[in-house]
Amino acid sequence: MTSAERGNGGPETGNLLRGPGQSRQANFLELFFDLVLVFALKGVVDRVTPDLLSDALVIRWASLLYALVLALPLLWLWTTTAHITSRFNPRHQGIQVMVLVSAFGLLLMTTSLQDAFIGRGLVFALPYVLLQIGRPLILAALVRGRVPLQVLYLRMAAWSCVSGVLWVVGGIAQDEGRVLLWSLAITLDFLGARVGWLVPRIRHRSISAWAMHGGHHLAERYQQLLLIALGESVLSVGSTYTVRPAGVANTLGLVVAFITTILLWRIYFYRSGQVLAEAVTMARNREGLGRRTGAAHMVMVIGILTVAIGHEVVQERPDARQLPVWLMTILGGPALFLLGRIRLERIVFDRVSTRRIVGIVLLLALSLPLVFTTPLAAAATASLVLLGIAIADARRAAKGPEEMPTPPG
Repeated sequence: MTSAERGNGGPETGNLLRGPGQSRQANFLELFFDLVLVFALKGVVDRVTPDLLSDALVIRWASLLYALVLALPLLWLWTTTAHITSRFNPRHQGIQVMVLVSAFGLLLMTTSLQDAFIGRGLVFALPYVLLQIGRPLILAALVRGRVPLQVLYLRMAAWSCVSGVLWVVGGIAQDEGRVLLWSLAITLDFLGARVGWLVPRIRHRSISAWAMHGGHHLAERYQQLLLIALGESVLSVGSTYTVRPAGVANTLGLVVAFITTILLWRIYFYRSGQVLAEAVTMARNREGLGRRTGAAHMVMVIGILTVAIGHEVVQERPDARQLPVWLMTILGGPALFLLGRIRLERIVFDRVSTRRIVGIVLLLALSLPLVFTTPLAAAATASLVLLGIAIADARRAAKGPEEMPTPPG
C-alpha cells in the first residue's frame, strides 16, 4: 500500500480522492459541465422574460419568484458538482461518469423550463432529485473505509430525500401549489448545507472540500461560475438582438448591456475576485470562509442573471413607459451584484467596501425619478453607477502597490 493510499483510507480510495499534486485548474470535463450551465441559465432568462413583459400585473411580479425557483436548483446542482470534483480525482472513471450524468440531468432540467410550471414539472424535478440523492449514496459506497466522509454523504442523502419529496409532489401539483412546494424544497436544500446536513443521533464531524489542498481549486471554480453568468448575459442579449430589427434604441440597449457586463467583470475582479484563491489558502477557518464565499457568489450570480433579464426587457421595450417591476429588475440586478461583492470584500480583505455601498444607495435613490423614464434610460443609468465604481477602483489601484489578501482571523 502506498503512502497516498494510507492517507486516503485504503487502496479503494487511493486513486479516488484528489491528490495535493493535481492541477488546481478546472479540467476539460468540468468546463464541459460549465457549458451546459450556460445553456441552463439562458433557458431561465428565456422562460422568465415573456412573463415580465405580460399585460397581467400578477404574472409580471410572479416572474421574479419564478426566476429564483428555477435558477437556484440549477446553480445548486452546479455547486454540489463543483464540490465533488474538488474533493475527488476528476480522472477517476467513476467520477467522470458521475459528472457526465450530472450534465445530462442539467440538460433535461433545462429542456423543461418553458413548461416547468405547467405540464413538465416532473421532467424538471426528477433529474434534480435523483442526482441529489443518488450521487451521495454512490460516493458513500466508494469511500468506504473513510467513515467521516461516508457519514457526510449519507447525511446529505438523507436531507435530499426529505426535500426530494417536496420536489416530486411539487412536480405533480399545479400552478401556485407547485411554486410554493418548490420554494420550500430549495430552501430546505440550502438550509441543509448551511447546518452541515445535521441528522439526529448521527455524529457530526465537519469535513469540507474547502479544507483540501488550500481550497484553491474550489475558489477558482467559483470564479468560473461568475464568468459563466457573465457569458450567459452576453449570449442572451446578443441572441435577442439578432432576431429583432436593428433600430437605434435596441442597438443602444445592446451597447449598454455589453458595457454593463464589462463593468461587472471589472468590479468583481478588482481586487477581491482576483486574489480569492490566495485568501482562502491563507484563512485559518477555510470551511467557514469557503461557505461565505459560496453564498457571496450565489448572490452575485443571481444579480447578474437579473441584469440579463433586465436587458432582455430593454431589447423588447426600450422606449416603452416604465413599469415598476421592470425598473426593479433593471436596477435590482446591479444592486444584488454589489451586495454580494461587498460580502466578498469582507471575506478577502476583512473590510466593508464603501464605494459599493454608495453604488447601492445611488441605485435606490435614482429609482424614483427613473420611474418616469424608459427601460433604456434606466439601464444606462445603472451602467453609469457601475462605471463610477470602476473608476473609483482604478484610482485606488493607481495610488499604490497591489494589495495582498487579509482574510478575517
